[in-house]
Amino acid sequence: MAINELARQVKEASIDLAAMSADQKNRALAKIAEALTEHRDEIIGANREDLTRSESEQLSEPLLKRLKFDEAKISDVVEGIHSLINLEDPIGITLLSTEMDEGLELYRTTCPIGVIGVIFESRPDALVQISTLCLKSGNGVLLKGGSESKETNRILADVISKATEEEGIPGNWIKLLETRSDVNEMLKLDEYINLIIPRGSNEFVRYIMDNSRISVLGHADGICHCYVDDEFDMEMAVKVILDSKTQYVAVCNAAETLLVSQKAAPELLPVLKEALEQKKVELFGCPKTRAIIDIAEATEKDWKTEYLDYKLSVRVVENIDEAINHINYYGSGHTDSIITANRENAARFMALVDSGNVFWNCSTRFSDGFRYGFGAEVGISTSKIHARGPVGLEGLVIYKYKLIGNGQIVAEYANKEKTFKHRKLNKQCPL
Repeated sequence: MAINELARQVKEASIDLAAMSADQKNRALAKIAEALTEHRDEIIGANREDLTRSESEQLSEPLLKRLKFDEAKISDVVEGIHSLINLEDPIGITLLSTEMDEGLELYRTTCPIGVIGVIFESRPDALVQISTLCLKSGNGVLLKGGSESKETNRILADVISKATEEEGIPGNWIKLLETRSDVNEMLKLDEYINLIIPRGSNEFVRYIMDNSRISVLGHADGICHCYVDDEFDMEMAVKVILDSKTQYVAVCNAAETLLVSQKAAPELLPVLKEALEQKKVELFGCPKTRAIIDIAEATEKDWKTEYLDYKLSVRVVENIDEAINHINYYGSGHTDSIITANRENAARFMALVDSGNVFWNCSTRFSDGFRYGFGAEVGISTSKIHARGPVGLEGLVIYKYKLIGNGQIVAEYANKEKTFKHRKLNKQCPL
């Protein structure tokens, strides 16, 4: 079937989906969780096919790690779905209520965006997270996964679609695209698709942004930093940096650059080098770093690189201001953390670092929709409009204005027969 026809079907289904009750959507989500558990052996079998093929094609180790969808990953996404069910329905929330005049009331209420086009690589769990978030927020979704995960994606999309149909959700609300040419076709479908969320390499996301009239929400890079300030606790610093870098290296919220104040560096770097090398992390340092510990030389390119691997660039900076300047120049606006016992410096860092997520004394790996309590996330946004940081349910809704009257006409106000009151109300929209 042609992609424009698929998109048209999703658009039609999204209109009906927007009116579904919270209970109906939650029952459908519960059905998805149940179906994923029931079909886990088939899903894992399909994933093994993808892994075997990808290994033979010499896919990189980080991508293979993302691709793996085993029983633990299935348990994780099922847990995420149950968490999502427990969240408040994001649709129909009154954001503003104003009495324009007696008997003429204006409400701003949340509503679905419409159809979301999502392009992602490697991670089958992303398909589950994205589709369930779209369902909860009342949006139709067109999904384009990477060819490396095609067998896993097929069975997941099929299981999800059938499970929701059993609960009365319009059958065409979710569709899966498979060919590379589908991406370019998707970018032209502004008649049907309201938002595109790309998840992939820097070059890929830039390409999407440059080649579509459809609004794009996403981030191109995850160049995240940890900065260790003058006053720090050694045990805490090592623990936070190790987790930020090594807890899971193939993700966008893993730390890629470590900044250390010149006062902290002589004490911290030798201890940290030993701890990181035990985790098989390869280090690259600036001249000041290499004067303290024996590691490879960092180049200008390293400060701009998202490794997604067991690699970390290290730079000694004069003070917190140099650290902030480095992050704002080389960072991607994703997630950056300061490790310090100085509250004032923490506040300065969090105010001046221009990122969607800024942390004090904790791992960059916390930058995640599920960990934030959003149920899951469709991606991370580093833009400054509509949604920023981990994008969960709130990032998948927009709003509309509802005006409730009783025969009022503009002419009465233009002729000064009536005047606007614009009195703030504290009430929910009745419709």
